[in-house]
Amino acid sequence: MNEDSAAAAPKVRVLVIDDSNTIRRSAEIFLKQGGYEVFLAEDGFDALSKVNDHSPALIFCDILMPRLDGYQTCAIIKRNARFADVPVIMLSSKDGLFDKARGRMVGSQDYLTKPFTKDQLLDAVRQYIGAVAEAH
Repeated sequence: MNEDSAAAAPKVRVLVIDDSNTIRRSAEIFLKQGGYEVFLAEDGFDALSKVNDHSPALIFCDILMPRLDGYQTCAIIKRNARFADVPVIMLSSKDGLFDKARGRMVGSQDYLTKPFTKDQLLDAVRQYIGAVAEAH
């Protein structure tokens, strides 16, 4: 995508929830290069207020976080009727079957293993934002 088409398209809001500053910053850089508006949260509690304030079109959520883990955070977001349809993609350094299944049980749409590449992150956004745009 060239810069003109990215600038012309309305900014899609993406929230990245991760307790690792490195992961948050890499995701922010990759997503901004993809032309998305990015919001960052360092844990589940921080994320809940940002979801409410910014109404993101897509959420990336780390699983292992202090205070409120990714499963709990995803479940709370999905219980809110306003955000039930927002795709949530779980982030984890573990690529386990159990983690993927548990993520689906709380309502996540997909699972991305860390460390992710710019292409993996942007492909995930395109896959789910396209689905969101077509559904509305």
